[in-house]
Amino acid sequence: MRVDSMKDGMVIDHIACGKAMDIYSMLSLDKLDCAIALLQSVPSKKMGKKDIIKIDRILDINFDALGFISPNITIDIVRGGEVVEKKHIELPEKLTDILVCKNPRCITSVEQDIHHVFRLTNKEKGIYRCIYCDTKA
Repeated sequence: MRVDSMKDGMVIDHIACGKAMDIYSMLSLDKLDCAIALLQSVPSKKMGKKDIIKIDRILDINFDALGFISPNITIDIVRGGEVVEKKHIELPEKLTDILVCKNPRCITSVEQDIHHVFRLTNKEKGIYRCIYCDTKA
């Protein structure tokens, strides 16, 4: 399989196997008018198998959402055919307006203008809790 190199764009690498479509949907990549390569189940020495997304454009991305979907991914920013920046994304300590609290008594269920904020309470298990009512996400 051959996926050509890019002049300007970004590569989202080390995505947990099977999570690339979640990222594809979250970033609304289907609405872009540029080349996008989505590779699934790519052999990896470090991970066994991984997914990769190559985007022929540099986007403004919510890194917290990416870290929540698949912790430990890397994002390579490519300009002029060279990687100029590499970002390592981990589980974020706080998520704002990415998750919605399921507790019907939570203030976020009643008030319209309150942000849905969750804090990481267990890094090993990736457990988040609402900061208002402590409901597990």
